[in-house]
Amino acid sequence: MLRDVIVPEVSDGVTAGTVISIAVNVGDQVEEDQTLLELETDKAVVAIPSPTTGTIIEIKVGEGDEAAVGAVIMVLDVTSDGGEEVAGRAAPVKAPVTDRPMDEERVIAASIQPEKETTENIPEPETDAEVVAEAVESLDLTPVRRGHKVAPAAPSIRRFARELGVDINLVAGTGPGGRIGEDDIRLFVRTVMTQGAGTAAILSDSSGASRQRALPDFNRWGEVTRESMSKVRELTADAMAYAWSSIPMVTQYDKARVEKLEQFRQDYNRSAKPEEKLTMTAILLKICAEALKVYPQFNSSLDVVAKELIIKHYIHIGVAVDTPNGLLVPVIRDVDEKGVSTLAAELNDAAARTRERKISPAELEGGTFTISNLGGLGGTAFTPLVYAPQVAILGVSRSEIEAVWNGQSFDPELTLPLSLTYDHRVIDGADGARFLRWICDAIENPIKLVMAD
Repeated sequence: MLRDVIVPEVSDGVTAGTVISIAVNVGDQVEEDQTLLELETDKAVVAIPSPTTGTIIEIKVGEGDEAAVGAVIMVLDVTSDGGEEVAGRAAPVKAPVTDRPMDEERVIAASIQPEKETTENIPEPETDAEVVAEAVESLDLTPVRRGHKVAPAAPSIRRFARELGVDINLVAGTGPGGRIGEDDIRLFVRTVMTQGAGTAAILSDSSGASRQRALPDFNRWGEVTRESMSKVRELTADAMAYAWSSIPMVTQYDKARVEKLEQFRQDYNRSAKPEEKLTMTAILLKICAEALKVYPQFNSSLDVVAKELIIKHYIHIGVAVDTPNGLLVPVIRDVDEKGVSTLAAELNDAAARTRERKISPAELEGGTFTISNLGGLGGTAFTPLVYAPQVAILGVSRSEIEAVWNGQSFDPELTLPLSLTYDHRVIDGADGARFLRWICDAIENPIKLVMAD
């Protein structure tokens, strides 16, 4: 019997990937879970396994092709004594394998176009300002479910809601057991757009593409070349535009004296294994974890709709890693429960796998706070942007020798510039200053780490 092999949903938010290597040939016998090909997504490189035992009779993609989630990539002849037999070949999946990225804006725009017969029953929005304001005020955006209640929806429906910028917890399902379908998402969108223009921000295009002014013809002034943005760059642009447009940010600056700590780090590394070399970032992981325990509001997320602050009782810290394809942020989990040497080994391993695009999508998710260290590149200070839905990020610049007044004279001191950006809706300036000063004090006096409650 024949069985189609399709691209599975490898991670939330991933809709397609590029085939970078094919591990089998036509005629090969494969076992269940054997790697068939590697797919590069906007988050990581993932291996696509065989769903069952069988023989490869057709390969529908080549290296460099774009493959969407749900697309058929290979066809297996399922053996009678191997994997599960299939009564017939599955119907072809509509998601195509293309040689270029899917135009997501066109797909999203088309998906929210109401049917003709449906729009006839929807009244035209009022133009009077008072009527519109009254409609916005009366619009109920109270979450249908939150907390421990999980929205009953398939992964594809969740992805559809995210593409439209809709919080699925606001949508009431009309299916069995309150299950949410595409029609429920579309109805929610039409209701919001009709009843309140002021609430349309939840459906806005955060990347800014829809708001970009028309560009001039640059060829008038000389030769130009157009280069397609990488998937990682597209993802970064979208996340940063959303953060900049939706979070009122403040950046706090401070400096820590690090001469003693730097001397300890260098002494330690003389006898450490290469994979366990201690970096300043690894030390800051531990210090920030202890600071987050003292100031838990920095380890939270803001639910604007529910008017609640979500305090997380776990500490997973993301570390920005510069790669040839763009910025990626692997997450080190349960940082507060690990020693500095363990954190150093985990960080070195995660950073190496991230640069090689061998990090899994799951390892890039779940961060509660982020560290961005540009000290190895230079600069005296910078303003990092908060990575939503987190509320704070620490920027680290290159340490330098400065003249520091000791009360009687100026002494040369090695200082480390730090930049803390935070969501001003959640964190006041005074708390921002206290948090950053706590980190500086812990750098200068590491004994503070064991003294913290």
